[in-house]
Amino acid sequence: MIINEQMIDDIALGATVLGTGGGGDPYSGALMAKVAIRNAKNPVEIISLEEVQDEWMTVPSSMIGAPTVSIEKINSESQMLVAFEAMEQALGEEIQATFPIEVGGFNSLIPILVAAQKGIPVVDCDAMGRAFPESQMVTFYLDGLPSAPNTLADEKGNVVTLHPLDGVWSERFARPITEEMGGSAAMCDYPMKGHNLKRSALGGTLTQAMQIGQAIRAANKNGENAVDAVLDIVGGTRLISGKIVDIERTTAGGFVTGGVIIEKLTKAGTQSQPKDVYVHFQNELLLAHKGRKAEEISQESLLATTPDLISILDHETGQPITTEQLRYGQRVDLIAYPCDPKWRTAKGIEVAGPNYFGYDVQYKTIEQLIQGERA
Repeated sequence: MIINEQMIDDIALGATVLGTGGGGDPYSGALMAKVAIRNAKNPVEIISLEEVQDEWMTVPSSMIGAPTVSIEKINSESQMLVAFEAMEQALGEEIQATFPIEVGGFNSLIPILVAAQKGIPVVDCDAMGRAFPESQMVTFYLDGLPSAPNTLADEKGNVVTLHPLDGVWSERFARPITEEMGGSAAMCDYPMKGHNLKRSALGGTLTQAMQIGQAIRAANKNGENAVDAVLDIVGGTRLISGKIVDIERTTAGGFVTGGVIIEKLTKAGTQSQPKDVYVHFQNELLLAHKGRKAEEISQESLLATTPDLISILDHETGQPITTEQLRYGQRVDLIAYPCDPKWRTAKGIEVAGPNYFGYDVQYKTIEQLIQGERA
């Protein structure tokens, strides 16, 4: 499948939905990806996991850091390539294919940029099926695959190569380095042969993102409800239709953390929707519960929690809103939908469930919570 500019826009839109508020604002990424495919010597191709050769060396391309930083610090086109070629140097071999580490916002588009510059394909897969805030929150870590080596690069030309023991140590080392690089950096990690990629990655996620983007675009063109169009694809539920009445947001430690209060619109939603919802985030939207205060969290008030996906969409257009773009007065729909089954294993919940982030609630699937099984 040859990538064109409309596909880039659709992937950017759909991946921002799946990015659950994180992954970075896709606007600049889409612009850079479009320029890259225009300037590429050959068309850039998206291939399926099944088309990856077992002996190929494959490496994801991504950015690490707090999404709020990108509002003021425009990412450099060259730093992505610098990190990627530093990985080739560290491995001592050429890389045959790249892919997004997460199908979320800006990070879903970086592989297209790198692939255009290197003349290699983009694999239709990722390692999360969404966006998560930390480096070890990938299916590769769940499956015991090594993270090392890691390479990081900034827009000035600084490059750091790491050899962490695993994904947890990668996160511990890479996050402070990213802060020294100005709060965001290009990063490559989890290099692996094609046979490991095929057994561990989540296939078809770029295609799903493109389908979501197409559905939002078509719904708006035809005067239909775009949020409903998204819910039909992801199999999700609308938790509340409301207005943002307060937001707390702090950028520190390489993350943007905080919470947002959504108050139900009087003429929207259903009788069963709560009056107020508080949504916690750390780059990504992690947990939603009834109430207007963060401390009102409880098993009884729980509406949805990581690793299931939570997204905030514009009430009228269905456009996804990232955590750094949340503003007072926005009219939004809060939706939640199931994560990949790998995240519902004991290991997946340990790595990316609510307890890991310090929330004193037990993970319940969105399906269970809809049916009222909170205990």
